[in-house]
Amino acid sequence: MRARHIERVLARLVAWLGLPEQTGLRRSFTVWIKRVLLPARVPGVDFKQVLDLQEVRSMLAERVKEWTMDWKQQGIEEGRKEGRKEGRKEGRKEGEAAVLFRQIEHKFGAEAAGAHRARIDQADADTLLGWSERILTAERVEDIFR
Repeated sequence: MRARHIERVLARLVAWLGLPEQTGLRRSFTVWIKRVLLPARVPGVDFKQVLDLQEVRSMLAERVKEWTMDWKQQGIEEGRKEGRKEGRKEGRKEGEAAVLFRQIEHKFGAEAAGAHRARIDQADADTLLGWSERILTAERVEDIFR
């Protein structure tokens, strides 16, 4: 259950248990929410000082705003990390493709390298690495791609 859902449920409980004769039930719900529901769903938040459902609801509403900002920031940071990782991965692949292309060009000529350009550009990094190793023993350009 997400914090916003908990907040909605609390709003309904506050409205439903608003009559004076429901004070005991309201207190029981408050204790259960503080000790059982919220610690499991909202770790790291101290609800000990909260005395009634309305306070729980208010505190949770304020926390939701803070968490939303924190989650957005975490998402931005994660996106940056992932972008850097993908950028490095793509850069490595491009570097391996360039090296293989030059190796083929030096060993078999520019025409042979050009004939296999598309295949080299479409290969993943591991395949490129394998092909770069095969060029050492290849007698024909086709031996690289077997």
